[in-house]
Amino acid sequence: MSQTSKKFESFEWLDLEKPKKKDLVDLTEPEHIQIKLLEDSLQHGHLPKIEKQDGTTFVIIRAYSTEPSHNYAEVTKLTNKIAFVLSADRLITIHQKPFGFLEDLFKEEFDDPEDLMLKILQQMLSTYQAPLDWLSDKMDEYEKEIFLNKTGKISIQALYFQKAKSRISKKILQLTLNVLNQIQVKEIHDSALQDLKETCVNLILHFDEVTEDATSILNTHLNLTSQKSNEVMKLLTVFSAFFLPLTFIVGVYGMNFEHMPELQWSNGYYFTWAMMIGISVMIYIWFKRRKIM
Repeated sequence: MSQTSKKFESFEWLDLEKPKKKDLVDLTEPEHIQIKLLEDSLQHGHLPKIEKQDGTTFVIIRAYSTEPSHNYAEVTKLTNKIAFVLSADRLITIHQKPFGFLEDLFKEEFDDPEDLMLKILQQMLSTYQAPLDWLSDKMDEYEKEIFLNKTGKISIQALYFQKAKSRISKKILQLTLNVLNQIQVKEIHDSALQDLKETCVNLILHFDEVTEDATSILNTHLNLTSQKSNEVMKLLTVFSAFFLPLTFIVGVYGMNFEHMPELQWSNGYYFTWAMMIGISVMIYIWFKRRKIM
């Protein structure tokens, strides 16, 4: 376990990285936190939540913690959590993975534990901006590839992961917004908390837009692929319509029977060619009238 602490003028900040259950029980003894809540803080995949108990607030929030370009579709691989134990004179942060912004915040000064927690939450929400920008750029690239380039080829597998990342991020942020709506702070911090809620709503809307774009691009890609297949089938059908009667004629006169009157005709060869050309012209005219060609 890695433990870092800092005493401010009116409260103490205790940061715990990779703690064990026994360490948590000992360190949180003054707050009398339930064992069940402490176990939640150790679970890698626990979703955002908030619990209030005897003047102490227990909060779990997840931050985006992987590179935007990595193809993951699981909550635990895309995000990591920080658990907060907030009391009147102490803030405890519990996490399994290191967060660079926590080290930077140790260099700053804060008025009370609520001020510090809100600042950490702001930094956690900001981690979603980079993957959001990356996903938006990718959607723009796919749209250009489909509508402007001749090939129109995109990676369905990559599109799946990008849509999954957007969908998961949106769900995490929706749960985060639910937590923020239940957090109660002093009046002096109401503005900061409202800013967090607005940031969260804005991120949710943008991730929702990315998800819709991914769905639209996928449907467009599938429609274009189906259209190309239909065009190929149409071309093959046209060729078959021309060559089927011609193949029948050639097959008939290619039979090796001794008594075939047409074989004795002096102009039989030219008559057969004329018949085949005539049939082809009739088929062509019929296709033109039906607007098939």
